[in-house]
Amino acid sequence: MPIYDITLPITPSMPVWPGDPQVVLERVASIDAGAHANVSHLKTGVHAGTHVDAPHHFLNDHRTVENLPLEALIGPALVVQIPEERTTVAAADLEAAAIPVGVERLLLKTRNSAFWRAGQNDFRPDFVGVTADGAEWLVGRGVRLVGVDYLSVAPYKQSGPTHEILLRAGVVIVEGLDLSVVPPGRYNLYCLPLKLVGSDGAPARALLVS
Repeated sequence: MPIYDITLPITPSMPVWPGDPQVVLERVASIDAGAHANVSHLKTGVHAGTHVDAPHHFLNDHRTVENLPLEALIGPALVVQIPEERTTVAAADLEAAAIPVGVERLLLKTRNSAFWRAGQNDFRPDFVGVTADGAEWLVGRGVRLVGVDYLSVAPYKQSGPTHEILLRAGVVIVEGLDLSVVPPGRYNLYCLPLKLVGSDGAPARALLVS
């Protein structure tokens, strides 16, 4: 039973969205320095690495991450390969992918996955994102969760429309997935965001089980 950990490692060197805080992970108590235990301190934005967006992130509607439906975050999922030459994922690309009717959890593998495979630590504004009409297509097909392999579901500097369409329709957004070694196909997804009360998002551990 192959298990794919599709979670990005959380490190101070990882790329973050421009303007977001860098990850700080430091040892504040050390056995080597005479403490009775090793204790570390973590400081990070809630949208660092692999994370889930709550509606409050863009809609300012107080639907925060601790209230996301767990049944949307766990269950059968389909990984779809988007052709390497595509710079966005539009409705036509999703139609061309021949996604079966009834798929509720859809993970989009694009050329972004090569960034993680190469150990890319600089933010890449040329990442592939889903356009507004692509978001409308997902909503129309009844998708309950969409996952993407970079830090935003929407193209750079075009965040609003895609996020708003998806979040207003109740679609759960998972961003920052590492799909670099995952073959396209059907899996069971387990994605659990931290239960951060009142937060617009949360880091998550995400696994695919075939």
